[in-house]
Amino acid sequence: MSLSTLKKTWMDFGSYFIDFCKKRGLLWIGEKSRDPLKIRALEPCFFRHISLQIQPYEKIKARGLPDNISSVLNKLVVVKLNGGLGTSMGCKGPKSLIGVRNENTFLDLTVQQIEHLNKTYNTDVPLVLMNSFNTDEDTKKILQKYNHCRVKIYTFNQSRYPRINKESLLPVAKDVSYSGENTEAWYPPGHGDIYASFYNSGLLDTFIGEGKEYIFVSNIDNLGATVDLYILNHLMNPPNGKRCEFVMEVTNKTRADVKGGTLTQYEGKLRLVEIAQVPKAHVDEFKSVSKFKIFNTNNLWISLAAVKRLQEQNAIDMEIIVNPKTLDGGLNVIQLETAVGAAIKSFENSLGINVPRSRFLPVKTTSDLLLVMSNLYSLNAGSLTMSEKREFPTVPLVKLGSSFTKVQDYLRRFESIPDMLELDHLTVSGDVTFGKNVSLKGTVIIIANHGDRIDIPPGAVLENKIVSGNLRILDH
Repeated sequence: MSLSTLKKTWMDFGSYFIDFCKKRGLLWIGEKSRDPLKIRALEPCFFRHISLQIQPYEKIKARGLPDNISSVLNKLVVVKLNGGLGTSMGCKGPKSLIGVRNENTFLDLTVQQIEHLNKTYNTDVPLVLMNSFNTDEDTKKILQKYNHCRVKIYTFNQSRYPRINKESLLPVAKDVSYSGENTEAWYPPGHGDIYASFYNSGLLDTFIGEGKEYIFVSNIDNLGATVDLYILNHLMNPPNGKRCEFVMEVTNKTRADVKGGTLTQYEGKLRLVEIAQVPKAHVDEFKSVSKFKIFNTNNLWISLAAVKRLQEQNAIDMEIIVNPKTLDGGLNVIQLETAVGAAIKSFENSLGINVPRSRFLPVKTTSDLLLVMSNLYSLNAGSLTMSEKREFPTVPLVKLGSSFTKVQDYLRRFESIPDMLELDHLTVSGDVTFGKNVSLKGTVIIIANHGDRIDIPPGAVLENKIVSGNLRILDH
């Protein structure tokens, strides 16, 4: 890290921390009985569901596509958030390098998608990866394999901020190095850092100079976040002639999504509210599927010119989220983070689009991995689509127990991925393995008690069954 970059990082963090303390009600010094990280409660009027500024995807798609869709595509840059590690799934290195389908990684599938676009429409849509200091080195090593693909790939690093001791409110880091005892002293400050880091990297000006106008930002582990030509056309050719500077894709909430951030309207602006910002008294209200019917997919379409304008005016305002952590040695620390979608209120003419659930297909756990590896989906040019043989468009609810948490253990427990076309619900707990060509239908619950082991035999068909520790198979 150069001296100038180091100074810039510390200045950014300093203003970040001071702004947080001043504006968010952080109590620097108080009685011991008071929480030093207490934040003023959000006003109840904040919790209003907003529908006027959310358009149904069907209305966007009904406009069709223009003949010059290639020229529209040439105005686009795809940005993938690539700062996360695969540790939660028991893997080392960047999460984007985990194999998810036919030995293809998240990064492989992303490159295949964009290469297919460029070949089909004879365009030059680039891919940009926002790495963190945790993922940058390993990611750059693997990028060599794509040298002959028809995709220009760029990278930039998000910032590195110091973790703060929760008691003293001082940085944990002893110096600016990232080694030895300092390894745990630093963190990437959330994907809201994209605006400053993208601007500081010089890539923002480069793309504007090349005539690019919008970025499509999404999490690299969301396999449903592909370039949508109808949304892009709506941005470039708005029906009312006034372009949106920021579009957030939202989708209908289910009971599995109750913690997802939602859009509200406050002081005439769309705002993103995350569950970490919600006072305890309002958490149940926030989780209500009937009141807040949609949630943020983190698929975002943002004007490059608007990002440049707002960055230069220092006008991007994002709520700061306090993320408490406990380090391996037991030290309690805090991380000040921001979410990329929280900037929506800073942009003009922002819009939410209620998209189909198929555009939200994240792989956060091995339960998610089982779904995308199964015959529920077919793979074409890097994109997953629901099988036509599936009678219902909804995805089964899958809950794999702790014996399946690590990818290596998960793969060892399946000789082959079961047929899940007719599955509604699967719960597996304990020491369970699956033979080849198993078929799961309806609701299937398999529970091996401590000390027991259940081996589902090859070719078994389980339909609406409960399988217990002694291998009794009961009707559900």
